[in-house]
Amino acid sequence: MAKTSMFMLRLDNSTVGRFCRKRMYNLLMMTEIVPRLIVLSVLLTGVACSNNNQETTPAAESPAYTATQAGGQTAGQPDLTSGNKEMGRNMTEVQSAAIPGLNMQLAEMTAPAVFEAKFKTTKGDFTVEVTRAWAPRGADRFYSLFKINYFRDIAFFCVIPGSVVQFGIHGDPMINERWSRAAIADDDKSHSNLKGYLAFAVTGPNTRNTRLVIHLADNPRFDSKGYVPIGKVTQGLKVLENLYSGYGDCAPAGKGPEPAKALKGGNAYFKSSFPKLDYIVSTINE
Repeated sequence: MAKTSMFMLRLDNSTVGRFCRKRMYNLLMMTEIVPRLIVLSVLLTGVACSNNNQETTPAAESPAYTATQAGGQTAGQPDLTSGNKEMGRNMTEVQSAAIPGLNMQLAEMTAPAVFEAKFKTTKGDFTVEVTRAWAPRGADRFYSLFKINYFRDIAFFCVIPGSVVQFGIHGDPMINERWSRAAIADDDKSHSNLKGYLAFAVTGPNTRNTRLVIHLADNPRFDSKGYVPIGKVTQGLKVLENLYSGYGDCAPAGKGPEPAKALKGGNAYFKSSFPKLDYIVSTINE
């Protein structure tokens, strides 16, 4: 009985020992294999996701590729959503160049010593000759406006017979708003405001922007108001004298348009409230 018990004990100890050693070995292996399997699984998942993205994202050169689909800009276009101010400014310049009268970058051109500007109006044509030496800053601004085709569909909004004709408010309120913030410094007066002379209108020191007057008579009283002539009409003064003048001076002095409303309303305001006004149709480039 004792031998049998000892045999069973040795048998049990031997069996239990082998079983325990095997379990311990398996447990040790699992502690190393499981983390490795987890890492391998994560890596395989990342590769799969990368492959999926490559298969579903259209190439930038594909016609179907858009900024919305890619979350960015298309090739060759400024990224206006990235906060890149330089590229945003370039886009503004491109858009401005596409709109006559809005290209501010070209508004600082230097005028020739003497140049002619020819205009087509609803009553006929007229020509002005600008001399830069008379008023360099004013001549440069007028030359720039002429070259960027600002003078298209521009109303003669104030016509006072035997006195002055005024024009220069653009038909597009957006363009008026832009130019209203681009006044130029004053020039020293070199000539008096005589019949046929062209000058920028002013509302105070350093306020010249796009509004101009042509004198239909000698107006020396304008000299002290800061009106500095930049040139004179050489052809078509009769055309200017025949412009519609029924509205007279601007409000409130006359029945004509209110400049503040004209700047905000543009030609929509002119044509709805003052339908008889004459216009500069376009410039004439030879």
